[in-house]
Amino acid sequence: MRGATAVLLVSSAPWFPSRCAAQTPAPSPPLAGIAHVAIRVADLEKSRAFYRKLGFEEAFSMSEDGTPTEAFFKINDRQFIELYPRRQPSQPIGFLHVCFESNDLEALNRFYLASNLAPIAVRRAGAGNLLFTLQGPQQQNIEYTQYMPGSRHWNDRGQHLGPNRISGQVVGVGIRFGDPDAAQTFYQQKLGFIAAPSIQPRRMRMRLPGSSDQFVAIEPQQPGAAFELFLLVPHLHRAASQLKSLHIAFHKCKSTLFIQDPDDNRLVLVKPWKQAK
Repeated sequence: MRGATAVLLVSSAPWFPSRCAAQTPAPSPPLAGIAHVAIRVADLEKSRAFYRKLGFEEAFSMSEDGTPTEAFFKINDRQFIELYPRRQPSQPIGFLHVCFESNDLEALNRFYLASNLAPIAVRRAGAGNLLFTLQGPQQQNIEYTQYMPGSRHWNDRGQHLGPNRISGQVVGVGIRFGDPDAAQTFYQQKLGFIAAPSIQPRRMRMRLPGSSDQFVAIEPQQPGAAFELFLLVPHLHRAASQLKSLHIAFHKCKSTLFIQDPDDNRLVLVKPWKQAK
């Protein structure tokens, strides 16, 4: 457990969410961060090879009757990319859901129930962690998890942390909506996310409640557009050199690097906001 492509306009000013930015108190309990993003892929082996090339290691996988159903690629001990193979031609590829981590899932579930939302009851998921889901804008599934001792994620702590992985942290997810204004209202008023300044027109950045400084970028729906995954890199020039040595095509715009996975989802490599000058 724990769409591409619009042109991003990037200036030389810091754009990464700052804890010093003006904000209103979040009514929701804090979230620890983004636990994972789930993607349905056209060719699981091709996608596996791509993410391995970027230095990410596969922590574990799941299958049914010998057929792979899910592969977990590790960003760090608390963040993963989940790859789901397309099992039927009619299934669309691309973004499936985002999962947020909570340190007290039962309390978060009770808060949402008291806020007239309809989360499912907390349950133990297949990997051993606590989980519940909530229907978001446009009937989009949102997951919440709490890592538990003995789960596959918990037992993999300190392992599968490839020393050459291109990034060690997910800082944001770009999700496309047919009605981005309504999506912003939902995230802000229902889930307690905090609106953060954005320099790109029609892009709304909603920061998670809590101190993670991670965000969901709400973007307008576009034909053929996939989602974006924002990954932190400490040194942009080192990341560019690594991509060149791996023969992975990328586009650089000011303080940001863009690469695309085999299904045209865009990985956005960014520097920490304090360095983004």
